Amino acid sequence: MLIVKRAAAESIGTFWLVFGGCSSAVISAGFPNVGIGLLGVSLAFGLTVLTMAYALGHVSGCHLNPAVTFGLWLGGRFPGREVPTYVMAQVVGAIVAALLLLLIATGSSQFYLPADGLAQNGYGENSPGHYSLAACFLAEFILTCGFLMIIMGATDKRAAPGFAPIAIGLSLTLIHLISIPITNTSVNPARSTGPALIVGPEAILQLWLFWLAPLLGGGTGGLLYRTLFEGHQLSSDEARPPLPGPASTG
Repeated sequence: MLIVKRAAAESIGTFWLVFGGCSSAVISAGFPNVGIGLLGVSLAFGLTVLTMAYALGHVSGCHLNPAVTFGLWLGGRFPGREVPTYVMAQVVGAIVAALLLLLIATGSSQFYLPADGLAQNGYGENSPGHYSLAACFLAEFILTCGFLMIIMGATDKRAAPGFAPIAIGLSLTLIHLISIPITNTSVNPARSTGPALIVGPEAILQLWLFWLAPLLGGGTGGLLYRTLFEGHQLSSDEARPPLPGPASTG
């Protein structure tokens, strides 16, 4: 069945996102002398989405994120009946990724889960920069909203074909550059769930924020794009360039 193939693609793609992104943070970010740091981790997350979008986008759309699936549904781009299947597949992929990352990380005698974690998200004392709950919620909401608008715009049938994965991957890189110090960057409830379930009670107790804020942000982004831009065709006057020259035919 087609839905089974699509669910498998979502699970594999989300596995790649969580395993690649969180592994870069847990294993490579602080490696002595050659650690990739915040910039490297941000780029790693962006590259996971970019590569999977090209590899599996034609199969499932490559959502890899419950907030994206929810936002695309509210934006009129995805059928509501398939939302639960996509979300379950994404969460399964994220959990498997976190488990395998734990197995690899514990192969080093220097790794200690309670202290090092698995790049889980958090607020307050569990925020990398000790940001408040309100600040973390606002950051996750705004960034997920913007992420959905970029996805909707980049995949619009009027957009330049073939470049959507690049725009989406780079936007996720930017999002991480902004918010790793704030929440360790979620904008993705599945990405938050996998590591939290492994790390334990404290991370699980804070997991609600990393479902609620991204879902609200993603839904808002999808609705905003649908309301403001979906199906809007430029008139000849609107399409005319600001400098003297031949009018565009749009």
